[in-house]
Amino acid sequence: PPRILTLEEPVLHLDHCIAFAVHGNPAPTLHWLHNGQVLRETEIIHMEFYQQGEVSEGCLLFNKPTHYNNGNYTIVATNQLGSANQTIKGHFLEKPFPGRIFTSAVLTQVFSFQVSIAVGLAAFACVLLVVLFIMINKYGRRSKFGMKG
Repeated sequence: PPRILTLEEPVLHLDHCIAFAVHGNPAPTLHWLHNGQVLRETEIIHMEFYQQGEVSEGCLLFNKPTHYNNGNYTIVATNQLGSANQTIKGHFLEKPFPGRIFTSAVLTQVFSFQVSIAVGLAAFACVLLVVLFIMINKYGRRSKFGMKG
């Protein structure tokens, strides 16, 4: 049956890497769990490994992980003779603005405040343009010498 030889905490190389080594004959199939849920591989998170005899060595790679990627990562190795798993904690970034929770009500208040400022500035600009237009029409067409062109 498969046996997990090593599972290391994430290390930053070019990408973040959770290194692993698994022994098994026949070669086991490998998949990962994130916080107990099956981890789908994407362009951002994917596994690369190579088989050398009865040992599979590789990395679960993370391209610029965020705090959403923090959690427990479990490797599961399975072949016809059995299965093995091991879990490690992956911590990449702290959660931004700890302790501050932005609810939809707070975001709505911030948005409405921004809209009211924008409307106020637009109204001020319109009033200023109207005053300038009136001043130009009233004083701009008179000749200094009272002569008509």
